[in-house]
Amino acid sequence: MKIIDKYILKRYIATFVVMLLLFIPIGIVIDVAEKINKILESNVPFKAVAIYYLDFTVYFANLLFPIFLFLSVIWFTSKLANNTEIIAILSSGISYTRFLRPYLIGATLVSIFALIMGFFLVPKASKGFNDFRYTYLKNNVEVRQNSNVFRQISDDEFIYVSNFNSVSKTAFNFSLEKFEGERLKYKITAGRLKFNDNDSTYTMFNYQKRTVGEFEDILESEVKKDTVFSFDLEDLTPVIYIAETLTLPELNRFIKKERDRGNANINTYLVVLYKKYSLPVTAFILTLIAVAVSSKKRRGGMGVNLAIGIVIAFTFVFFDKIFGTLAEKSSVPPLIAVWLPNVVFGILAFFLLRNAKR
Repeated sequence: MKIIDKYILKRYIATFVVMLLLFIPIGIVIDVAEKINKILESNVPFKAVAIYYLDFTVYFANLLFPIFLFLSVIWFTSKLANNTEIIAILSSGISYTRFLRPYLIGATLVSIFALIMGFFLVPKASKGFNDFRYTYLKNNVEVRQNSNVFRQISDDEFIYVSNFNSVSKTAFNFSLEKFEGERLKYKITAGRLKFNDNDSTYTMFNYQKRTVGEFEDILESEVKKDTVFSFDLEDLTPVIYIAETLTLPELNRFIKKERDRGNANINTYLVVLYKKYSLPVTAFILTLIAVAVSSKKRRGGMGVNLAIGIVIAFTFVFFDKIFGTLAEKSSVPPLIAVWLPNVVFGILAFFLLRNAKR
């Protein structure tokens, strides 16, 4: 590695770290200002608040990591261009492609770090971040899939509830069907199904059970019946943000289990999985775009480059959010929705670089 490579790589990493150290405290201050009243009203312990903001730091840095990287590359590359350092480098006989090498090395290092963080550390921080919000700031109400829940809980058992109240932990219009092969063995229905925290049992109200016989069916009914089921509350209605809280191996197992159960919310989990892999690629694409935009000395100086960069960065975020929502709420395949912004901006990076070489 030549001196110029070390010089650019050092600026790449240092500026990115400084950008993180600059914006993360701003994010924390804004979050404190927004939540301080609720924290004081709920008498949240200081230790819980400290842990929350540690988790918030990791969560926030991961969420805006591509933007921080993009702006940091534009910032220091614009300074190089304004100081005519890039002109001197290219005039010495170094090609533009060779000039990009330290940027690609820097993007590789940052991407590997982001990939490991996304696989193992960010899920833990996401769990702490979301658990704190729903424990102390949202009246203990968790966001769950709570309407028209249809799930396969084993190879031959299926359950359905029309609605679930997460406050009272009560499901309405509950039914459980047990099969032997393709033949229905019995069906249990209840107007209400309540989960009991103290002993992890369920109470069924207006309970009915129809056992299918060879010649006639057997009917049972009770006004109230306590029982134990093989599924727990998380199996019935997992919190919507659960995918964000799982490490990569856990997430793969969870998605397989939910797909086998026929979970209608499976696209939400797949979007989380695919984004873990697409984020490092995003770092490369945004690095190339940032270099192409800021490596030329402009009449307006660094301000023009930053303005162009901010527009491009937030356009990327807009597309990323729009397609992610489409994948979760419509029939757009999650794989296409997650990777399409990278493909579009990858093409943009190609044309910008080709123009910059001229």
